Amino acid sequence: MATPPNTRRPDELTMEVVELIGDVVARFYADYEEAAAAHALTGPQARLLSLLSLEPLPMRKLAHKLKCEPSNVTGIVDRLESRGLAERRPDPADRRVKLAAATDEGRRVARDLREGLRFAREPLAGLSDEERRSLRDLLRRMLGA
Repeated sequence: MATPPNTRRPDELTMEVVELIGDVVARFYADYEEAAAAHALTGPQARLLSLLSLEPLPMRKLAHKLKCEPSNVTGIVDRLESRGLAERRPDPADRRVKLAAATDEGRRVARDLREGLRFAREPLAGLSDEERRSLRDLLRRMLGA
């Protein structure tokens, strides 16, 4: 009787790919923490600011995206707000709900953070456009996008 595909032990190639993905993630987080520190931010503050630079979000949605408690998000937004990087505003669709939003300065810092991520820049620059597109498409496929 054959073992169902989802319970089979991964082959060596799959395990190597998994380890490489883990190494990429570890390097990304280390670089992200370093870029955040250059702006006197913690990693969670930088991640929240990055989310807010895309669109204003309610605290509950931020907590869900960051996989933490809403009370933690409140503290992070408080610290960003005290530095002029974020603000709270009423949700136009429901004035009972407060949205957190990046200020102009917050969007600038978030952009600087993204541009400050160095770890993948050189390796990616060493790939052709076609290779970068293939990598992007494979990553999207893995994520189900």
